Amino acid sequence: MRLAFLSDLHGNIHALTAVKRFLADHPVHEVIVVGDLVGYGASPGPVIDLVRREGWQVGLGGSDMRVALELGESSGRGGVAEQVLSWTRRVLSPGQLEFLRRLPPGGRLTTPAGRVRFFHGGPHDPAGRVDLMAPERELEALADSLRARLLVVGGSHVPFVRVVGETTFVDPGSVGLSLNHEPGADVALVDVSGRRPAVTLHKVPYDFASSAFDIMAWNLPPVIADVIRTGRMG
Repeated sequence: MRLAFLSDLHGNIHALTAVKRFLADHPVHEVIVVGDLVGYGASPGPVIDLVRREGWQVGLGGSDMRVALELGESSGRGGVAEQVLSWTRRVLSPGQLEFLRRLPPGGRLTTPAGRVRFFHGGPHDPAGRVDLMAPERELEALADSLRARLLVVGGSHVPFVRVVGETTFVDPGSVGLSLNHEPGADVALVDVSGRRPAVTLHKVPYDFASSAFDIMAWNLPPVIADVIRTGRMG
């Protein structure tokens, strides 16, 4: 049994289309999106439509929540992120906004390797953050409270795996706005057929020049195009 975890798609249809092709060559039992379908990228609607067509399991991300529930202006956030979220809210259709509003904050699965929990930020807050570099005792306490053998979170945009005790912690990285200093779309494949989850992290190449062009064509902040091209912020 193998699962694919994606996170932080961020409206990048070129990256997501490449990931779809990658998954056709690397079959999995289920694809799980750990939030943030929108934000930053220039194709939020097509990204939502593709995910809906594929029937992938999706959790709510912080950017999804601010767009769908119109929390951006009241959250005190500004700058590039808020500029793009406001634009995203305007270009999405009512049906696409409703899809985001109906997303659950996370999910769980039962597998041969044990219980899987996934969410974007915190267990009960899509805008929160789990520090996967925290002391082992903190992560062990979190895993115990969730009764999880595999815990998958998003939000950092950097792929990461850490095993603490009996639990494997994974951040898949970002499909649409990876920040590990290499352009491309991040995918985590997890084999859960054995006693312990086996994680492989993949960097999927895609036409990032077209994604960057779309940012400029929609007059979105140029810094986003720079991040897409380089895989780094600043």
